[in-house]
Amino acid sequence: MKKYLSFFRIRFLHGLQYRTAAVSGMVTQFVWGAMEILLFRAFYQADSSSFPMTFQALSTYVWLQQAFLALYMAWFWEMELFDSITTGNVAYELCRPVRLYNMWYVRSLAVRLSKAVLRCMPILIAALLLPKPYGLTLPSHAGTWFFTVLSMVLALFIVTALNMVVYMSVFYTISSQGIRLIVSSLFDFFSGAVIPLPFLPGNIGAVVSLLPFASIQNVPFRIFGGDLSGREIYLSLSLQIFWLLVMLAAGRAMERHALKHVVIQGG
Repeated sequence: MKKYLSFFRIRFLHGLQYRTAAVSGMVTQFVWGAMEILLFRAFYQADSSSFPMTFQALSTYVWLQQAFLALYMAWFWEMELFDSITTGNVAYELCRPVRLYNMWYVRSLAVRLSKAVLRCMPILIAALLLPKPYGLTLPSHAGTWFFTVLSMVLALFIVTALNMVVYMSVFYTISSQGIRLIVSSLFDFFSGAVIPLPFLPGNIGAVVSLLPFASIQNVPFRIFGGDLSGREIYLSLSLQIFWLLVMLAAGRAMERHALKHVVIQGG
């Protein structure tokens, strides 16, 4: 366990060095979040009765999405991992007395957390200072905070496990570009990154909510904003646990199979 904690610490501290990139990212995300909220506001003013979320819950959802963008967006890839597979440099990783999957998993966790730590607090503070209903609204019940934090942790593990499946798939392909584009496009729509999932029509929304993408940012942000409550919270958390186990099992199985057949530089 110590060796994996060391990998986590090294990558986390490495990620904290990019402060200028974090500042530019914060400005971009705050402006984007404001534009998105104003766009939705125009639709709500036309007919607020036909929308599945209150505008206040929607505003909270958008600000949380922007604050934790680096934590939950699948397209925050580590290109070094893709390159190490396609160039054969993964051979050096295999010489280490650690399991490749576990090492890359904790590394990906650390990179995401370091980026989120640098960006989230200024955006959250600024959103809290905005007037209602355009700003971030905090939950009044301690239980909501507990389930939000629990769901956020599960969501982070799921998106990292999903990324690991993509990384492992490169062992079976010539280039990583295709799989990256496909997963990024699917994730943006089915995770609620483009529009919150409650806005999808009836049967489509019901099906999408069962996919692994919907168990990432969709669940904790809607719990925090009060859009999920009671029995829905327990069902959503159960689905998150299910998809986490599935993604972990899939990634580990792909790793075992790939390392049995991998050939590096003709050796």
